[in-house]
Amino acid sequence: MSAALDNTGDVLELRGISKRFGNGTLAIEGLSLSLARGSFVSLLGPSGCGKSTVLRMIAGLAEPTAGEVVRHDAKGAISFVFQEPTLMPWETALANTTLPLDLAGVPRDEARQRATQALEKVGLKGFEHALPRELSGGMKMRVSIARAIVTRPQVLLLDEPFAALDEITRFKLNNDLLRLWQDQRFTAVFVTHSVFESVYLSQRVVVMAARPGRLHADLAIAPHAERGEAFRTSAEYAHLCRQTSEALEKAMNA
Repeated sequence: MSAALDNTGDVLELRGISKRFGNGTLAIEGLSLSLARGSFVSLLGPSGCGKSTVLRMIAGLAEPTAGEVVRHDAKGAISFVFQEPTLMPWETALANTTLPLDLAGVPRDEARQRATQALEKVGLKGFEHALPRELSGGMKMRVSIARAIVTRPQVLLLDEPFAALDEITRFKLNNDLLRLWQDQRFTAVFVTHSVFESVYLSQRVVVMAARPGRLHADLAIAPHAERGEAFRTSAEYAHLCRQTSEALEKAMNA
């Protein structure tokens, strides 16, 4: 899978953002970051460094205490994939995927067609009428991703979506996510605790230091390398993982 860049400028910028919660905890301090259109960026850092808080501020689910989040295309949709699939248990995979289109007032026939296509893109063709209890953990996460991409987002935010899955399923979903990214060319911001996952998926890994969360390192990750098993077992991948792991260790001690 090619990870070639196709950027036409920045899609959004974080300009010196800080976040202090009501209890006085300073979660993020002075974080500045530009996200190139069509790029795949991972946020990597120790627990408590504010990675999920950054995603929530990008999505508009939380406001920074200082600084600003600047979107260069205010009309572009942002979708969010959470750690848990958060599906409605009484609805089918198709109905769960259609939900954001229904809320946006998209005509029913068009919404069902787009939802059916989204489920096919994540490998769930034939499971449109299955209920969540009939699906495995990996399949539920696929429905969650289908629900996120059905709006054709400009930016896709993913908050450790594969953390609870077994390694085989996680590898498969990593590859499927890369294929979706190549097909739709959204800007992906992926939160993870895994050095190996961040290096495999990303063109760029942003390493954050904790307490308060701030930028520690910004690493370019083989932007033109083909992703696949050959890359995962290559000397280049091992070197990049070692480099990223060293940056993470320094961030933890910062």
